[in-house]
Amino acid sequence: MSLRIENYPHAESDLEQQYDWYLEHADLEIAERYLKAFDASVATLAVHPGMGRPRKFRAPTLASLRSYPVKHPFDKHFIFYRANSTTLSIVRVIHGARDLPGRLAE
Repeated sequence: MSLRIENYPHAESDLEQQYDWYLEHADLEIAERYLKAFDASVATLAVHPGMGRPRKFRAPTLASLRSYPVKHPFDKHFIFYRANSTTLSIVRVIHGARDLPGRLAE
């Protein structure tokens, strides 16, 4: 059974910004491949939400977050999410080289 998928506004913004970056610095094909890789990763998580790595951050608002890489070749980008028995909540989508605690706390 697949969980319902909910994208938080920050996650939507992250995806739009990355898509625009690929349009500007690569091309439409790469930007579209990025979204397809993201969708495939989320589809996997919706069926197997425990696959992601539990994350530990000091900020209490970041408790219970897990992360899972976007499918190759975009696997330097991580999907940060929470899951319960009915819903997979996508909180952020961030490149792993970023200040993760700082960006997640925004």
